[in-house]
Amino acid sequence: MDAPIIHGGGITEAAAHFGGTPEDWLDLSTGINPCPAALPAIDAGVWHRLPDRHVEEAARIAASRYYRTDGLMPLPVPGTQSVIQLLPRIADPAKRSAIFAPTYGEYARVLKAAGLVVDSVTCADDLQAGYGLAVVVNPNNPTGRLIPPDEVLAMAQAMRAHGGLLVVDEAFGDLEPEASVARHVAACDNLVVFRSFGKFFGLAGLRLGFIVANPPIEESFREWLGPWSVSGPALALSAKLMEGDTQRIRAGIAQRKAALDAVLCSAGLQVVGGTGLFALVEHERAHDLHAALCKAHILTRKFDYNPRWLRIGLAPDAGGDRRLAEALNRGGV
Repeated sequence: MDAPIIHGGGITEAAAHFGGTPEDWLDLSTGINPCPAALPAIDAGVWHRLPDRHVEEAARIAASRYYRTDGLMPLPVPGTQSVIQLLPRIADPAKRSAIFAPTYGEYARVLKAAGLVVDSVTCADDLQAGYGLAVVVNPNNPTGRLIPPDEVLAMAQAMRAHGGLLVVDEAFGDLEPEASVARHVAACDNLVVFRSFGKFFGLAGLRLGFIVANPPIEESFREWLGPWSVSGPALALSAKLMEGDTQRIRAGIAQRKAALDAVLCSAGLQVVGGTGLFALVEHERAHDLHAALCKAHILTRKFDYNPRWLRIGLAPDAGGDRRLAEALNRGGV
């Protein structure tokens, strides 16, 4: 089995190595909105009851509207990672799997751990090879590559020709709603879309995501996850927030991203990709820069498979921007 992947967000480990307490650190290692949405009032009963059916249904209806699924009811799941772990169960073990790379590493790790043969692919033409499962993260993490929806649907069509499934991870899709293929799933039985709730709303601690899939696949995931897999508070909060004013959240993210871009530009760093929630920087000494920022108690995301890359997330405020700018200046960039 491949070694566990070191993800962003490891503030406790970083503080143990470089000093300080977790509260001292500025965490720029994740692609999560640093300014969480205000929590709406919810029925107190969701805290002390098992998740009632009507609470789940309200969340599914809100998710259907928010993700524009053409009436298909998304399935709430306890974070996208939970269903990535289950992905081998819908893959044909007799066929190879394809992952558009480089991308989020858990897909390859989980599939390989289940004994599946996994190929890294870079273009749609590669899917003619008879794969049983293909995965594309769109927009991509960490490069930010964005594939237009018509091209994604063409991939699904190519996979259907030989009985394959296409999984589209739209974890960073909230800021690119027109690029989503969630509204096409109802008419495309071999297309599955994963959505993350916590990144855009800044509430990753809820551990909430949604699957958009046709009934046979959706019902399989529901059975594998078991009853009450998502908490009542998570369901209730998500329903309220998806039906609320998301435009204010978008504007706040855009403001924070513009501030990050300005800091990186002033520091002379080369931005080679990213999304509205992070920037991907290329630097010949990216790992040294990562360590220099850690000494300033600022955590970013480095990559073992590309030592020239550094992913930098959004600071929560202007003070965080200044702190990053000063640390980059001291780091000798």
